[in-house]
Parts: sequence; structure tokens; C-alpha cells
Amino acid sequence: MTKPTRHLLGISGGKDSAALAIYLRHKHPELQLEYYFCDTGKELPETYTLISNLENYLGQKVTRLEAAEESPEDSFDHFVKVYGGYLPSSSARWCTKKLKLEPFEKFVGNDPVVSYVGIRGDEDREGYISRKPNIQSIFPFRRNIWSEDVVQKVLQNDAMARLRGLYEELSEPVQLARVVALAETPLSRGFTQAQKLNALLDADTRLFNKVVFGMLRGTAYPLAKASAFSLLDNEDNLIRSDIFRLLRESGVGVPAYYEKITFEVDGQKGEYARSRSGCFFCFFQQKIEWVWLYEQHPELFERALAYERDGYTWMEESLTDLIKPARLRQIKLDAIGKQRKAKGPASPYLLDILDDEEEVGCASCFI
Repeated sequence: MTKPTRHLLGISGGKDSAALAIYLRHKHPELQLEYYFCDTGKELPETYTLISNLENYLGQKVTRLEAAEESPEDSFDHFVKVYGGYLPSSSARWCTKKLKLEPFEKFVGNDPVVSYVGIRGDEDREGYISRKPNIQSIFPFRRNIWSEDVVQKVLQNDAMARLRGLYEELSEPVQLARVVALAETPLSRGFTQAQKLNALLDADTRLFNKVVFGMLRGTAYPLAKASAFSLLDNEDNLIRSDIFRLLRESGVGVPAYYEKITFEVDGQKGEYARSRSGCFFCFFQQKIEWVWLYEQHPELFERALAYERDGYTWMEESLTDLIKPARLRQIKLDAIGKQRKAKGPASPYLLDILDDEEEVGCASCFI
């Protein structure tokens, strides 16, 4: 007996995944979505507030997934012991694997799953794609809703005959010649996969989606067995400002850690905030974000500091050194200098300053 396809949306505690839940509930209420949150036990309090607000808006619980359910300690502390006190880092992200990806894949099991991912149209990244063939990622905020692996299968030169055939079958007569010419143009150094993708999307996004949906037939992707998929009509391309608007207008609200807080040093004023969700001691934080944690959540900073032992630190600089008065002063002055150089319109949030760092990290934690 064929298992029914499940539709899952992971809530990270950040703005994008929360906004995606709101967006899909409003635009695609026909989707029977399941929501989940991989709880490390080390989240900011603002993260739990966001999830509670989202549950109230959706009228549905967000399932908590824990990586070490049977341990007397929370998931992160459990695995710190397993790894002998070795802290995760950008080059050894065991936290992502153990606390986020493995609980998710256990939750999925062998069920066919469509996973909805909140990467925006103004971001140049792909995000997590499972290696399990029963999990397919979809990106509703982007004009191109399909994952990189699907696009590659569809646009590879070996698939041109089938691509052309579906365009001939599904196109309106007035557009047939143009889209068929694009479809049968082979990939080359002068016409890359990205260029061909954008050309076909520019020609007709909905048509491209229908062609891709047709080309999934006979593959192992979960949507290969679907008779219809409402997101084929998607033409939206949502950017950061749209995300904040969705959160505000829904009443769910923007996570409080994005809000600017003013600080002063040497008679100069600057602002700090946090650019991401995730654990309060995330090693992807900028130095000024560590200062924000030290001054706004001193109890959490002390907990982060307590992990730095046996020679392990969260970054190349220890937290003990980071909070020395001279170092704090310099970090704040550096942040003020960066803010003065920053371009773009004024914003109630500091992401116009921190945007270069916003995309650094793991999509499983931060979207």
C-alpha cells in the first residue's frame, strides 16, 4: 500500500520559517501541513515566544523534536558529553547534524515527504536538501520553487527531448516557438544552467512549473505520485521586507531579538541586535552579537562562557577575552564604523547592517 505524502514545515524560531507558515496558511490552506521544531534546549527565550505566538495564529501545535529524548540532560549537553567536551564550530558542525538533521529524518522515517523551506527570493543559497530520496524540498518564497537537484535533472542536455516534448504539449500556440527554442538550447559555457532556468522562468513561470511537474513522473520524488500540486501556480518572489510585513500584519510579530538597541561608547552611539535564530551561543554570531548577548542576556552569556573549558572555545577568541573592557570598547567602535558605512534605507531592525552575515550558517537553524 502506498503511503500518503506528508507536507512538513520546520520552524527554526527565525523570521523566515515563521513567515512561511503564515504565508502558506493564507495562500494554500488546502495543504495539510505538519509543523515541527528541533529543540536544542539552548534557544533564546524570544524563540519560544515566537513559536507560541505562531501556534496561536495557526491553531495548531508545533511538534517538538529532541535529539536525546531519553537523556536526563537537554540534547546539546548530552552530545557535548558524547563528543568529549568538543564544542561545535563552523568547520565541525556536529550540532547541525545531531540536533537538527537527524531528529528531522527520524521524524520523517520512510514516509514520502514534501518539505517547505523558507529561503527568500533575495537570497542566493539553496539550503538543506536531504539525501533521502523520500524527502523533496520546495521553496515557496522564490520564483523558482524547485531544488537544485530537480532543476539539474530537468535541464541537463540528456533530458532535452523530454523537456521539449512537454513544452510542446503544455504551451499555448502563441508562446510555443519561443519556449521550445529555449528548451532545446543545450547547456554550454555560454548558456549555463542558471541562465537557461531564468530564461524559462522569464518566459512563463507557471508553464515551467507544470513542465517540471510532468518531468517528475517516473522518478522517486514524492511529488511524482501526486495528481496535482497547487504551488505550480506560484509566481511570487518574496524578499526580506515582505517577511517582516507578513509577521507584523498577522499579529505573530517579529522576534524581539531583531529589534535595535542603542549603545554608547566614547560619546558615540551605535546599535546592536541579533541577526539570526538558533542557539544563544551560536558560533556564527558576529562579535557585536556576542556583546549584545553579554549585555542583554547576561545569564545566557555566563552559560555560554561555562562551556569554554579544556581548551575549547566558540571561536578563535575566547569569551573571557571578548568581555575585557578594552576589547568590548573596540568591538563596539568597529560596529559603529560598519554602521556608518552601511548603505540602504533606514530600518527598525539591524538587518540592513548585518545582512552580509545573515546568510552565513546552516539553513536548518536559521531560516
